[in-house]
Amino acid sequence: MSNPAAGKQSLSGIFMLTLCAFIWGTAFIAQSLGGEYAEPLTFNCARSVLATIFLSGCCLLFDKMKGKRPTLLGSDDPLYKERLIKGGITCGLFLSLACFFQQVGIMYTTVGKSGFITALYIVLVPVLSYIVYRRSVTLLQGVSVAIASVGMYFICINEGFSINKGDLYTLICAFCFAAQIICVENIIKNLDGVRLSLIQFTTCTVVNGVLMFIFETPSLTSIMAGWAPVAYAGIMSSGVAYTLQIVGQKHVSSVVACMIMSLESAFALVSGWLILGQAMSTREIFGCCLVFAAILLAQLPDEMFGLGKKK
Repeated sequence: MSNPAAGKQSLSGIFMLTLCAFIWGTAFIAQSLGGEYAEPLTFNCARSVLATIFLSGCCLLFDKMKGKRPTLLGSDDPLYKERLIKGGITCGLFLSLACFFQQVGIMYTTVGKSGFITALYIVLVPVLSYIVYRRSVTLLQGVSVAIASVGMYFICINEGFSINKGDLYTLICAFCFAAQIICVENIIKNLDGVRLSLIQFTTCTVVNGVLMFIFETPSLTSIMAGWAPVAYAGIMSSGVAYTLQIVGQKHVSSVVACMIMSLESAFALVSGWLILGQAMSTREIFGCCLVFAAILLAQLPDEMFGLGKKK
């Protein structure tokens, strides 16, 4: 992931990432509505099929625009193709788990809460990286985890210390997304991001498709009845937004990019309120504010507060 020089953030890059966050945030509406037409595995299989078709077209189109021979894998090097396919399958397995728990969770919780709980992956990534790879965690990242934990208490824990099962499923989803991001970070080097996403969503299609026929009763009629939310989640959220992320991050520093993309949780909250009329209690809104603050804090360097040494 290349970063521009400090202070030279591209307005086009900022716009693309903001649009990306908006699409991801409003996609929670599509997922909530889609759950009324199709079961979780069926919905995710349908959206993955559309994402795979869209990204296949993007790969072929980008090659043609560059004057190259259009190919899906982008190289004839067998070692490159092996890394791309193995990496895409690994990421796709984690993404399949994340999308499944997110889709199940949103059936039992509000769009706004789902958006904020899902966005915890930004805080969880450094924690899991430390646990798995012993990568250092900054003081601010540690503080952000504590703040996010308090925020989660206000969002999820009801009186009597009970937790909504939808919130619990979505929390598991956040851990799965964090694992997927860590996998991408370790796999993406010298690989085409869009093609990695193509293999990733192809894997999601296969995994969800197989499990769909085993555990659910898919109906083409139901999928067609809910074509609008399926199309938005598949083409816009999975296809367009991911491409915007890849292109946008080429022109914006990683810190700024993460902060912009974390706005998806705010967009989810507002869209859930405006479109679905899903109001939140004062307690839940306060919890969301804490989580959002933790997300932003986790992206900042300690040096900004005089807590670390500048390199």
